[in-house]
Amino acid sequence: MNVIVFLRRAGRAHQIDFARPLTFIVTAAAALGVLGTAFAFGLQLGRQSGGHLPGDITGWSRTMADQRAEVGRLKTQLQDRIDALALRVGGLDAQLLRLDALGKRLTQMANIDGREFNFDAPPPTGGPEEEGGRSAEVPDLTALIGRVEDRIDLRGAQLAALENVILARELSQQIQPEGRPLRTGFISSHFGDRQDPFTGHEAFHRGVDFAGQVGSQVIAVATGIVTWAGWRAGYGELIEIAHGNGYVTRYGHNQKNLVTVGQTVTRGEPIAVIGSTGRSTGPHVHFEVLREGRQVDPLSFIGR
Repeated sequence: MNVIVFLRRAGRAHQIDFARPLTFIVTAAAALGVLGTAFAFGLQLGRQSGGHLPGDITGWSRTMADQRAEVGRLKTQLQDRIDALALRVGGLDAQLLRLDALGKRLTQMANIDGREFNFDAPPPTGGPEEEGGRSAEVPDLTALIGRVEDRIDLRGAQLAALENVILARELSQQIQPEGRPLRTGFISSHFGDRQDPFTGHEAFHRGVDFAGQVGSQVIAVATGIVTWAGWRAGYGELIEIAHGNGYVTRYGHNQKNLVTVGQTVTRGEPIAVIGSTGRSTGPHVHFEVLREGRQVDPLSFIGR
């Protein structure tokens, strides 16, 4: 290939023949030199302008990195909030389990029909759907959980107070004299005026006598503490039990006492063996009930 170059000053044309190797090499070297100079100039210009690429791509990259870091921080904060809510919900669940157990125990203590207060199933609820509802938000959930916590605390205090009332009622029932001091037997002498079996004179009988077979067990008619277990004039072998609320019971003429002073006994527990010790005409138990230190008719507590 030939290239003809016209030079105006010289007024003549020069022919360049690229078929010659030397000519081609010199021309290519000149072209590369021009391109290299242009590339070097461009790099220098880029350095002088602060290294920013066209369109400020470096700044965009830095902004995106900052945004990703901010998103990461927000996700961490959100997860911390969710963890805190989950912890509070777990505490509420534990409190509800405790209240359910307390409620079941109270229904049993109060002899309430379990079908009326079923703590194993949620209470039936319902109603028409309201229009214009909106989804719950995190602040709404926090306030809602706070209100539920307050209500649970209030219900827990109320149930605890009710439990104390029921326990006090049960304790009062347990310490109230009730029933007979023998499982089998019959009344051989009532409370009040009678003829003394030894003198034949009229005398006031301060208890009720229950006749029974020798060897039969004498039982406590209420829960209490033994305050006397031994011999006493007229009573023979005597057991005396204090029940609280001013009540005391006595069981006399025993063949053998089975409990000792200071021992706690419960209703129906054997405390002695029936006998005829002391001022007695045969095997029986002399049973007295004292209220505020005065003997009262035991039949008002044990029935006829």
